[in-house]
Amino acid sequence: MQVHKQVKIERLAALFPVPILYESRRRHLQRFLVLPNLSLPLIWFPLIKYILRTQIPYSSRVILAVDRTQWDSNNLLMVAAIWKKRAFPVYWQFLDKAGSSNTSEQIAVIRPVLKLLSRYEVVVIGDREFRSVELAYWLKTKKVFFALRLKKDTYVRPSGGNYKRLSDLGLAPGMKLFDSEVNYTKKKGFGTFCLAAYWKRKYRGSSEKEGWYILTNLNAIDDVIQVYKARSGIEALFKDCKTGGYNLEGTKASTERLNRLVLLIAMAYTLSSLKGNTTRCSNQEKYVCRLKEVTRSQRRHSNFWIGLYGLTWIIGWDFCRAIVEKIMGINRSKLPYFQQGLKAMRLISIFA
Repeated sequence: MQVHKQVKIERLAALFPVPILYESRRRHLQRFLVLPNLSLPLIWFPLIKYILRTQIPYSSRVILAVDRTQWDSNNLLMVAAIWKKRAFPVYWQFLDKAGSSNTSEQIAVIRPVLKLLSRYEVVVIGDREFRSVELAYWLKTKKVFFALRLKKDTYVRPSGGNYKRLSDLGLAPGMKLFDSEVNYTKKKGFGTFCLAAYWKRKYRGSSEKEGWYILTNLNAIDDVIQVYKARSGIEALFKDCKTGGYNLEGTKASTERLNRLVLLIAMAYTLSSLKGNTTRCSNQEKYVCRLKEVTRSQRRHSNFWIGLYGLTWIIGWDFCRAIVEKIMGINRSKLPYFQQGLKAMRLISIFA
């Protein structure tokens, strides 16, 4: 998976380096992907708990993004821990339906993660699919912070006022609003929450189409904005698992096997992200990717990309070593640079 960036069973069977018939390799993979022990609680929970502990100390804040992605007939609901503008998959479920998830399904996927991360300060963030006041109330009873984006047609009653739509609050580009005692919808029995509203200002003549209206129990608007901005990490995760990395949407596996494939992707993705971060911290990423571009203000490649393709670079060296050594022997004047590159390979190999 790391080398060929592919999770289609047919393709994996063709590439699997075991000296048996192709059909036997395919059946081996199919049987492997339905093993009872290949499960999240037995394998992934201990791993991700240890990984998070090495990266985020106990009692620190962990931002959990909950989101859903769908392709063909597959509908995946996932909770991921935000880490360095990306996210580590923590828990997920495939929904046996198309379209948006409901509150009970959202609680079912969040509950095990809260138990797993009981020693952290947890903040749950979600887009407008996860806007229900029922979910917010449940998180509030669990003493968990949250920031859930609302639709602008949601009815709210600000402190000392009447019910009105969020779109009637007068939010405009460059504005921030915050109210600590707001009733959401006209349903009774949920108490009050905080409302944070933010519309990014115009920059170089362009602006966002609309602002953010966020249901939260955080007590500072700047904190809410900073937390909610981290939600892009899970969107990047989905892209890396699909077209940007492992081509998950290309597989036609059954739901049971697909769930195990996502587990393997979670392990591979997390490994690549950690390895890429270590490569970057050791200043070896210049051997894997371009560091800067004239037209870009941000770095071009993520830790995941560096970790994934750094491994591919080393494998390419192993495959072509004899030829490359001959070329190095011809270009003696470049020998110091070749030696630096070989040192970088050794360091990246150690990190792998």
